[in-house]
Amino acid sequence: MPGRLLNILVVLGTRPEAIKLAPVISRLRRDRSSFRVRVCVTAQHRQMLDQVLGIFRIAPDIDMDLMRAGQDLFDVSTGVIGGMRRILLAERPDAIVVQGDTTTAFAAALAAFYLRIPVAHVEAGLRTHDKYSPFPEEGNRRLLSVLADFHFAPTETARRNLLASGVAAEKIWVTGNTVIDALRMIRRRLRAPQAQKRWLEYFRQSFDLELDDEKQRIILVTGHRRENFGRGLRQVCLALREIARRDPRLRVIYPVHLNPNVQKPVQAILRGLPRVRLIEPLAYEPFVFLMGRAHLILTDSGGIQEEAPALGKPVLVMRRETERPEGILSGGVKLVGTNRLAIVRQVLELLQDGEAYRRMAHVANPYGDGKAAQRIAAVLASGLGGS
Repeated sequence: MPGRLLNILVVLGTRPEAIKLAPVISRLRRDRSSFRVRVCVTAQHRQMLDQVLGIFRIAPDIDMDLMRAGQDLFDVSTGVIGGMRRILLAERPDAIVVQGDTTTAFAAALAAFYLRIPVAHVEAGLRTHDKYSPFPEEGNRRLLSVLADFHFAPTETARRNLLASGVAAEKIWVTGNTVIDALRMIRRRLRAPQAQKRWLEYFRQSFDLELDDEKQRIILVTGHRRENFGRGLRQVCLALREIARRDPRLRVIYPVHLNPNVQKPVQAILRGLPRVRLIEPLAYEPFVFLMGRAHLILTDSGGIQEEAPALGKPVLVMRRETERPEGILSGGVKLVGTNRLAIVRQVLELLQDGEAYRRMAHVANPYGDGKAAQRIAAVLASGLGGS
């Protein structure tokens, strides 16, 4: 029916999904002549999700509120599938949009498949080719590639992965990664002098951090991957302890994930060290501000591997493998694993060798131009509208 509004249900549950889908939601809602957009949150991660929704001024239309203490993958999966059945029957969307590799994304797509509702998968085609690494993300994204009807690949590498797994070429669109869209939205805000002043004061008052001290070099750390729980995370913490002792100019800043499997070893090994500051998880805008002030970044996150090169920050990835090889090929990202000696060696090289640092800092971002959401909206309007 020409001129009919397309009903789109965007489903998300975690902080990374919210960051990467915010530009898509914004772009779809801007085109009021084509789309009627509804946002459903599962709240797989409650607190960190709400922070991001607030920053991007997204008010969910449907809140499943599934977050429970001690929940596991069985609980999340069955909760999402059962809840989505009722929601999809009530909403009758023309398509659902999911992002990435979370259990929310996979379970929502499975529910939509059961009702023959088309699925649009943002950030499709990432692969490590080891179904248990990262776990359960690699399994989720492979299964999503079977369920999805629209595959929005962030890079040519992701497109080739989809083709190799049997996805038809006409169902794949290379869009760039929507995280670059989100990052640009936030960086525009941060350019204002009042925003700079606000966040400098925030870190000073909240965490006793002087981020405008040009004499110090900040190492920003994030770590939360399930496969690193236990020995891997302890090795990371021991490496950070050793690094912090090497140079009085260093400040290791670690926003610590709320998961007890992260909190326990981090607090036990790093708490109270004079050059290490353990802080609460940050909302997205102050985190982007902090990334901009960092000298280098250690992480096991996926999104930061995409964001940091756009900010000119070298990234050391504390994982055995990555589904984002483009950053490594560009030279801005290195895999260091969770071995204490390897982490220490790579960090010290970047701190002591100016040329090695410059080679990693000055690379072209391989993850897009900030127009991914625009491309996604155009494909959905054309593909679902039949024009």
